[in-house]
Amino acid sequence: MARGKIQIKRIENTTKKANKLTILCDAKVSIIMFSSTGKLHKIEQSTKQFFDQYQMILGVDIWNSHYENMQENLKKLKEVNRNLRKEFR
Repeated sequence: MARGKIQIKRIENTTKKANKLTILCDAKVSIIMFSSTGKLHKIEQSTKQFFDQYQMILGVDIWNSHYENMQENLKKLKEVNRNLRKEFR
């Protein structure tokens, strides 16, 4: 059975885009879009679930390295805060 040609056209409805991609590709899709006005459009599965699955498949821990960076930054800010408090006294 031969496949017929289909017309590819732009999907205007943003909520249907991820759903159509999911169906066409038989895959899970998570999309985060920002419009030109800065409005956030988050579509489909939760972003955390998406990245958790990504981590599990690749065997990496992206949250841990981010957490460590945040902890280091927090230590630096606490030190700056302590120094500023000493100066004000």
